[in-house]
This record gives sequence, C-alpha cells and structure tokens, in this order.
Amino acid sequence: MVEVAMTARDEGGPATSGSGVKSPAAPVAAGSRAAGNPSAANALAGSGNSSERSAGGASTAAMPSDSPGSRAAGAGPVDLDDIQGLLRFGFKHHTEALILLLRVKDAAAARSWLAQVQVTSAVTLDPVPPTALQVALTRAGMAALGVAGNAVGGFSEEFLEGMAGDGNRIRRLGDVGASAPELWNWGSGDREPHVAVLLYAMPGHLADLQHTTELGCALGFDVTYRLTTTDMGGREPFGFADGLSQPEVDWDRVLAAQDSEQLSYRNLSCLGEFVLGYPNEYGLYTPRPLLPTSLDPQQVLPRAEEDTSSADLGRNGSYLVIRQLRQDVRGFWQALNARAGGVDVEREALAAHLVGRTRDGAPIVIDRPPPALGSPPASASASPDLNAFTFDADPAGHRCPIGAHIRRTNPRTADLPPGGDGLVSRLIRTLGLNSESRARDLVASTRFHRLLRRGREYGTQVTPEQALRLQTPVESGLHFMCLNANIQRQFEFVQSAWIMSTHFNGLHCESDPLLGNRKPGPGGLRCDYFSMPKADGLTRRLENLPQFVTVAGGAYFFLPGIRALRWLASAASA
Repeated sequence: MVEVAMTARDEGGPATSGSGVKSPAAPVAAGSRAAGNPSAANALAGSGNSSERSAGGASTAAMPSDSPGSRAAGAGPVDLDDIQGLLRFGFKHHTEALILLLRVKDAAAARSWLAQVQVTSAVTLDPVPPTALQVALTRAGMAALGVAGNAVGGFSEEFLEGMAGDGNRIRRLGDVGASAPELWNWGSGDREPHVAVLLYAMPGHLADLQHTTELGCALGFDVTYRLTTTDMGGREPFGFADGLSQPEVDWDRVLAAQDSEQLSYRNLSCLGEFVLGYPNEYGLYTPRPLLPTSLDPQQVLPRAEEDTSSADLGRNGSYLVIRQLRQDVRGFWQALNARAGGVDVEREALAAHLVGRTRDGAPIVIDRPPPALGSPPASASASPDLNAFTFDADPAGHRCPIGAHIRRTNPRTADLPPGGDGLVSRLIRTLGLNSESRARDLVASTRFHRLLRRGREYGTQVTPEQALRLQTPVESGLHFMCLNANIQRQFEFVQSAWIMSTHFNGLHCESDPLLGNRKPGPGGLRCDYFSMPKADGLTRRLENLPQFVTVAGGAYFFLPGIRALRWLASAASA
C-alpha cells in the first residue's frame, strides 16, 4: 500500500514508467509486457471501449507506428485555469481534509449550486490559499441532475457502469468476501453517491469550510456520508512512510505525441495519461464525450484538440477512483510478530519484505544487503532519493521479494526486458528467443498503467508497538484516491493483473501481501502464501496470512474541467 494504496500529496514525485513489447497481433499471456497495448489490456482488465483517437484525429484500436512524429495538432500550453487543482497538486500543505458524499434531492437547486461553487484550479498561487474545494460526479449523479444520456454516452464503460455495477468487475477488483459491495458503508446500490465534494484546509480552517459548503448545497443535496481524515504525519496506518512514489506529469508537454519504444525506466508520463483531451503514452487521445457544437451554443466547453469541430466535455478532466480501505493494524503487526517469534528485528525485517521498503521508506532492493531476517532495518537516510531504483538487478527477488507490495503496484519495467542496446539483443528480447528474456518478460510494461495517487488516511493512528498490545481492533485506514484517464487500462489493470493476481510475475498462489483477499484459487487452492527467495537457493514461505485490508466503500467519479462542470450544470437545466 505504500506505492499504490497509500497517499501522495506532492504534485509530481518519483515513480516509474515502462511500456510493452510491440507485437499486438501475437497472443498475450496474462501479465506479459505485450499487455501494454490496448487490446491486451482489454483481455486482462475486462471488456470496454479501448479505442483511442490518434493525434491526427483518426480513431484506432491498434498500436500506433513507431515512425517519427510531431506533437499533437494544435499542441500548446495546458489550460491550468480550467483544470481542478487535485490533478496538479496533492494539497500537501492542507493537512485537514474531508470528503462530502452527496445525493441530489432537488435537481434545480443542485444545478444552481454547481454552477456557482468556487472550485480551486491548477493555477499556482502565492501565497497558497488556506482552503481548496474540488467537485466530482458519478454517472448516477449526472442522471439525477438531468444531464441527457446522449451527452454522457462517450464516457468510459467502467464509469458508466460504476465500480459495483458489474459482477465480473467486482470479482476482478477482488471485492469479494469481507470486501463485497453489499457490506460497504457507501458506494453500492442506493448508497452510491451522486457527487463528491473534496474539502482541503490548512490547520484550523476546515470547520468553517465544511460549514459554509454544507450550508450552501443544502437546498439541492443531502449529505449521505462524511469521509473524515487524519493527518498521520506522512505515514500510513501500518506505520510506513507514505507518498514516496509518484509519476512526474508532463505539464510542459515536452514529450512528443507518439509512442516511441522506451528501453529504460522513465519517470515522466504523458499528460494524457491523467488528463483527458491530451495525447497519452500511445500518442493517442483517450475516448471521451465529444459533442456537436450545437449542444454548446454559448461555447462554454473547450474545443477538442484533435477535432476543433467538436465540443470537448472530457477535456481537462479525469476519472477519480475513491475506495475506502479499512486496515487491520492490530492484525498486521500481531501476525508478523507471531511469525517472528516475538523478536523485534525479525518482525521489522518481515514487514520490510512484505512491503518492499523499511518503515522509514528505504527500498530494500537498492545496492546494499537487504534487511536479512534477524538484522536491524535500514534507515531511509541511506538513500537520498528513495525512488532512484528499478528491480532490474534483482530478477529473482533475492533482495526484494517478487510479490512485495511495491513490486506489484509499481514494477518499474520498460518496454523490453533488461539487456544491451544492440539490434540483435533487442530482437532477441522482443521475440523472446531465449529463456532468460522470456523469464524476465512476465510483467506488463509500467508506463501504460500509471496512477496519480491522492489518498488520505483516516481513523486512529497507533504505532506498531501499540498495535502489539491492543486487545481489540481500532478503526483505521485509507481513503484511497487516484486519478487516471483510462480506468480500465490504469486502475483496474493494476488492481486486477498486479495486486489481486495470484500468478503475478510467475508466482503461484500469492496475492498482494497487504491488499490481497486470500480467496482460494481454482480448485480450492490456498492463496495465503508469501515467498521470500534467497540467493543460496532456499525460499522462506509464510503461510496462513490473514486478510489485512478490506474495502468499506468505493465509486468511480468524473472530475470535470471547471468549464465542463458549469456546462453540466447548465445543460441539465436546458
């Protein structure tokens, strides 16, 4: 959870990139790097509209050519004043936060409030304002406001169906058993919110912001749930340093609008991976609602960059995924303590192996001996950049286990397995002509599956030492939030193919050690293991791992551009 299921409050910190082997016509094994292409992502992350629009305007579901290209037609400065600030900033200075989940009770009054509410943009302000407000809507919310179906039909299938709206999706996301939607506090059935209002404030300012906001929207909305947060001082509830890994977004648009093979890990991601209406890592435009200009006579909406004859409802917006993850802090540390025989350093080493980092954030894969079981954990100060690493030098997981949380959520793979720069070497790796290249080509390329994380912790903060003494669990967890332009190819792929998969990167019967639901596999095979291989050929395998995280709520939202928000409010009343 340190890499994906934890918070990220900086507007662009280190994380990772990669791509996929460019052979879209070839069969794609689950998890292979060829899964970076759109058709393979469909197979692994579920059905849906995966066609993307090229920078030249043509719609295509195939991989773009690798021939030299130019920037997208009409490329220019980013419309920061039309983008909600959450996409660019994590509001790290605003340590107080609250998420209001609303349902429409009076559509006209709700539209009136949405038409005038002050939304914080992505423009940098100095000094930083003491508060910030963001607004996102579900598909059910758009319907409740009266937005016509033909105006929103171009949104993604995942958004239109909802997180809990399809049984296959529920299964792929791992939301079964104790995490089943029928057990959620919110997000399922008539508990699905229509609007999420995200409030951020510097210390001492949240109460007034909440009062003003709830008073202002009271005529149009009922507040059905308030997701409170807790400032845990840069740590997530299990006690690990948080917000360390984050993609750097190409806000200056220096990357060409084309898909060029990446042979090494790259942290910079195309703007269109997170903001709709701009080219993504394929050099294509992610599908979104492009409307005839007759539906926007006042020209409230921006025009599409690749098709200026269309009003772009999606441009400058993004999909916001919110999931309430309840963390069993007591169960986590007591389970590890039992397996460590009550030895402190052994317990810390086990925890570091499960996560892939020490509690201070130091990655255990970096070039120094890993925290061998029975030795003191390393300090974060040993590495000034806690994200300047890949897993290329540790293919067998001797330093950082293959199934460690940070290795699953951010594999840091490139377009090809590691190797030389020569033509022959690249050809061998592309075609998988030797066993080594095939063995190191089991994980999809990372750069097509990036997430901007914006989560916040909630509940009671306890130290590991306190957790060992607890007699009953405490309510604690994370409001996981991420932004992505393609829910299927980004969030759902990471969640299903990497986190919940029991066969990630050649493993067997192991899901993510933190987020896994431990559900038995086909034939009733147990999937509650975690393997820690050693260089001497031995492997220590933990078994009977309990489930440490359960889902208590969730939904897919559209975080619109500010002009699109105003259009949605006015179009619904037309």
